[in-house]
Amino acid sequence: MKRRDFIKGAVPAAAGLAAASSLSAPAYAQGKRQLKLVTTWPKNFPGLGTGAQRYADRITAMTDGTLEVKLFAAGELVPPFESFDAVSTGTADMYHGAEYYWQGKSPAFNFFAAVPFGLTATEMNAWIYHGGGQQLWDELSAKFNIKAMPCGNTGVQMGGWFNKEITSLDDFKGLTMRMPGLGGEVLRKIGATAVALPGGEIFPALQSGAIDATEWVGPWNDLAFGFYRIAKFYYYPGFHEPGATLSTGINLDTWNELTEGQKAVVEAAAKAENTYMLAEFNAQNGNALNTLVNEHNVQLKKFPEDVLKAIGKASGEVIADLAAQNEDVAKVYDSFIKFRQNAMEWASVSDQAYWEARALDYPYGG
Repeated sequence: MKRRDFIKGAVPAAAGLAAASSLSAPAYAQGKRQLKLVTTWPKNFPGLGTGAQRYADRITAMTDGTLEVKLFAAGELVPPFESFDAVSTGTADMYHGAEYYWQGKSPAFNFFAAVPFGLTATEMNAWIYHGGGQQLWDELSAKFNIKAMPCGNTGVQMGGWFNKEITSLDDFKGLTMRMPGLGGEVLRKIGATAVALPGGEIFPALQSGAIDATEWVGPWNDLAFGFYRIAKFYYYPGFHEPGATLSTGINLDTWNELTEGQKAVVEAAAKAENTYMLAEFNAQNGNALNTLVNEHNVQLKKFPEDVLKAIGKASGEVIADLAAQNEDVAKVYDSFIKFRQNAMEWASVSDQAYWEARALDYPYGG
């Protein structure tokens, strides 16, 4: 072959390779998409805010940046309690929050966050993942153009911070307390006034006397918010949130536009955060409680048994009444209550029985 003929043949081939090479980068760039994630939490707040950021970062990393999730903390893009509407209408693509914040849309959303004397964290996961809970959640949230799923859990919460001791149910009468969701409805049932405030507004409300008491999460988060500076009585257990599930919601149009692989990544990232956050709270709460009690002189108190029984009775009445008045609630309630009964029967011979046995002796010291 003559040299000039070789060059003539090679030039088109090289041009073709160059064209293919130049096309690959723009094609990859065209496949990128940025999603806006709004939260109900203060920026970088331990556990909740950082958990939302981890969730966003996981999706970005797992997709090599083809899905880039940009987080906007409470108030940065929309006010915290407007996160649901922002995602529903498409102003934002995703939220990270707690479903009981949306009870104004439907009381049924409460069941996917926390129910007084309801399911623990592991039981909530069991119901949602394997007991039909996710299907019911999908049906409910789709009415608002949202696809939602678990994305974190705080575990059993504390009962709250009070400026006075709780010795009887009468001590709740006339009390103004920050407590959202069905727990707030139970407070109203027993004569208290319940208000729902986003996290960033609780401390100033407690400090000013606008509220007399508050619950938030547990020792780790409560220490960070500094409630011990105002209230010294710290009560347990948190009957209102025995295993508070946090959630992510995705605009349904956005969700349907994702590839099956991208959907799988979002679900995997949410499940990872659901597990990681619960472990983090369980790891941090013990040390934080010791700090509150031993360094800040907080008085740790258990609600009297008769108070818990009365609140439990009121809780059952509140939830049953809601189910009788609302078709969506009734459908979710039926599934939830049946699962709760089975969970309690199993817990009596598993977790509960083990905790009681472990408390009899401490073979490793303690």
